[in-house]
Amino acid sequence: MCGIVGYVGAKDAVPVLLEGLHRLEYRGYDSAGIAVAGDGLEVVKTAGRVGDLRRAVPAGLSGTTGIAHTRWATHGEPSDRNAHPHVDAARRVAIVHNGVFENSDRLRAQLRADGVDLVSDTDSEVLAHLVARSAAATLEDAVREALAQVEGAYGVIVMDIERPGELVAARRGSPVVLGVGEQEMLVASDVTALVRYTQQVVYLEDDEIASVTADGYRTSTMDARATTRTPTSVDVTGLDYEQGDHPDFMHKEMREQPDAVDRCLRGRLDHRFSSARLDGVGLTPQDYQRIRRVKLLGCGSAYYAGQVGAQLIEELARIPADAEPASEFRYRNPVVDPDTLYVAISQSGETLDTLAAVQELKRKGGHVIGVVNAVGSTIARECGHGVFLHAGPEVSVAATKSFTTMAVALAMLALDLGRVRDLSITEGRRLVAGLAELPRTIASVLADEEAVAEVARKYAGAEHMFFVGRVRGWPVAREGAQKLKEISYVHAEAYQASELKHGPLALINPAMPTVVLLPDDELLPKNIATVEEIKARGGPVIAVTDATLPADLATDVIRVPRAHDSLTPITLSVPLQLFAYHLARTLGRDVDRPRNLAKSVTVE
Repeated sequence: MCGIVGYVGAKDAVPVLLEGLHRLEYRGYDSAGIAVAGDGLEVVKTAGRVGDLRRAVPAGLSGTTGIAHTRWATHGEPSDRNAHPHVDAARRVAIVHNGVFENSDRLRAQLRADGVDLVSDTDSEVLAHLVARSAAATLEDAVREALAQVEGAYGVIVMDIERPGELVAARRGSPVVLGVGEQEMLVASDVTALVRYTQQVVYLEDDEIASVTADGYRTSTMDARATTRTPTSVDVTGLDYEQGDHPDFMHKEMREQPDAVDRCLRGRLDHRFSSARLDGVGLTPQDYQRIRRVKLLGCGSAYYAGQVGAQLIEELARIPADAEPASEFRYRNPVVDPDTLYVAISQSGETLDTLAAVQELKRKGGHVIGVVNAVGSTIARECGHGVFLHAGPEVSVAATKSFTTMAVALAMLALDLGRVRDLSITEGRRLVAGLAELPRTIASVLADEEAVAEVARKYAGAEHMFFVGRVRGWPVAREGAQKLKEISYVHAEAYQASELKHGPLALINPAMPTVVLLPDDELLPKNIATVEEIKARGGPVIAVTDATLPADLATDVIRVPRAHDSLTPITLSVPLQLFAYHLARTLGRDVDRPRNLAKSVTVE
């Protein structure tokens, strides 16, 4: 997701906008720009980082109204001319835009036919020209008229130097949040850009528009019906987004996992009834009894966490459960069953494919709950019920503490479902004890970071890796391969251990290391046999295990403490984060901002 920021008030807008862009850097981008209403419309933009933009801004640039943007290229290469903000031919109107205008080719052709000189390759530029060409009496109506002509997703901010002291923002499918200050207002795509200045925010809904001045705001629908939006408080501050003494945000967030899991569990373990207390789900025991199937939907790491959750639900509650990529679900015209509980999983709560799946489910009468980290996010609001992760802000693109807390939240859902059905109180008590112990278990894994780092550095020269797991270990293997790919750029594939003989074993050789997940469960002998097959073909084996293995079974061993069998996917996933992190650092990668990726994917 690109980042957008706007400011109107008494302060100089330039430092506020640049700081806002800096806070949004983790979202992923390839160019940046700023527009300020000063002596005319002043625009500075550049391909590159926010630091490059900061150096390009003239010392005398100032103004009390402005907008800024970090762009992730969709239409047109990363370049100065394709960077936002975009302006009309008279340099009167400036816009910033997240999302995609799907009919931009037709609109560009119409504008050219009318003699408009388009200077970029982007879909976004058309909006500046459409607003400028409107004869509407107000900027709000001009934006409304322009947006009526576009198709697709957008989060936009528009300014017009002929209407000083006003910004107009609108959203459809891409988040926009207002920050309410003292005689000043901010607009952004994420609260991250706002919390240094205010904790009072207003989330726009889809097809809603806001006119913003220093004195306040008003909101309405796209057909000009007034709406009422009351500010809410966010429980984070600018300090929550500081890197501290860590070399990067990914390291900080991995080390925060014990506290994050503790927050996720707090107040939710029911020791009296050996169950979980998930009041936000909004389901009674009678509702739980009527559930015949559970479908979990997510993208990327959220999907893999969903696979962990599906196994736990089947194991503990004995209800058929499966996970599916939300991006596939939304397009295959799914059969929506009223007896199925649908679970939408998203760290940001803004993932477009997952949001679209939620909206399709609601349209077809499905019962859907959310598992999200961002309070006030669109998916949270659309679902209305669910489980907040309370993991705290996650800045690095790679999911670490969010993946872990997703798995923990789904374990609690499985426990709650199980105890209503046929999970015994004795087994429930063991699982509650195992969950309560998880923060300390994860802290113990993190305490051995250097041992994992040593193994990772040993394999930094590998060009390809396999990650292999069976049943409980399979989604962990998928998440481990994902981590390695996204932050180190080393090619990695995950396979079910049982599938190795059905093709992939042909690739095993001394240059192809394999990471094997070996939980100490009833399948350990079969997993040991898998390791022997790999060794017989000369492949190096990195065993990640809580078991006592035969001597010299694996080339290298990464050990984790024992946990409840059902929770081993969680404990086994943490060292894979450390492994990917230290391998990537050895290769000199930017682990917080891997190439071509964004933290929150709000376009297809």
